[in-house]
Amino acid sequence: MEVKKLDSWFQVKVSDAQKNQTIESYLKNEWQFPKKLLHELRMAKGCKVNGEIKPWNMILLPDDQVEILLFNEEDYGVTPQNQSIEICYEDDHLLIVNKPFGVDTHPNEKGQLNTLANGVAYHFQENGLKIKVRHIHRLDKDTTGGVVFAKHALSSSILDSMLSQRKIKRTYTAIVEGNVKSLKGTINEPIGRDRHHPTRRRVSPKGDKAITHYTKKKYISKSNITILECQLDTGRTHQIRVHLSFLGHPLIGDVLYGGKRKLLNRQGLHASNVQLIHPFTKEELSINIPFPTDIQQILNEKR
Repeated sequence: MEVKKLDSWFQVKVSDAQKNQTIESYLKNEWQFPKKLLHELRMAKGCKVNGEIKPWNMILLPDDQVEILLFNEEDYGVTPQNQSIEICYEDDHLLIVNKPFGVDTHPNEKGQLNTLANGVAYHFQENGLKIKVRHIHRLDKDTTGGVVFAKHALSSSILDSMLSQRKIKRTYTAIVEGNVKSLKGTINEPIGRDRHHPTRRRVSPKGDKAITHYTKKKYISKSNITILECQLDTGRTHQIRVHLSFLGHPLIGDVLYGGKRKLLNRQGLHASNVQLIHPFTKEELSINIPFPTDIQQILNEKR
């Protein structure tokens, strides 16, 4: 779908394959507008055809120019704060940022500063955008790597749905203690709260379903560590950390789950790639997220 940004509006040409739909059907089928946002768009008179407001039961023809109001001015939702953020991908619809170590994805209490979301708000502000900061998923404070943000409400709705349907594929690079024998494996063990510790999770028969797939990439005998790539079918809190500890190979530096602080002063986990079909352009995106220096040094070690 080829779109052209016109200030707060997006313009798109109706293709031959999209003809003979009403405006309302077109917005539902081609743009995936959910019911609530569709109602808001109707109330805002946020759809034009060939430059004019038309009844929503009008039938669209090939080459009709449809304009859709996607960007409304909004409060950022967090305080913009000048900080360095590493942008790995950005267009009019979404943003992927490399979250550093020791930074929360978003404020956990009103007025909190020094989170990734504060830096994203400042980035929007500096680029003349007054839009809400919408993260699609989170990373633990001490996990580094790619975090996806939506740049308008429709993008947020679609990306949220894609995430729940596992259509956003995130690959994590994990550095674990010991030599993982299997080249590939799946850990299918439910995860629940540890009633003896306020933040820790554990494998529990009464917990929520949790599935982690892993692939062995490299064993470094000198340090007795294994490099794994992990992908998740579910998104439980601390899932990779809990599952790899259950496997007997905790993340290096992850003292909460049995790791020792030998090579890192934090857990050896990085969200290293994000893959998705772009919800609007339908382009296949595969965005590699650069490793922080300390993890990269470990990955460069010889076997």
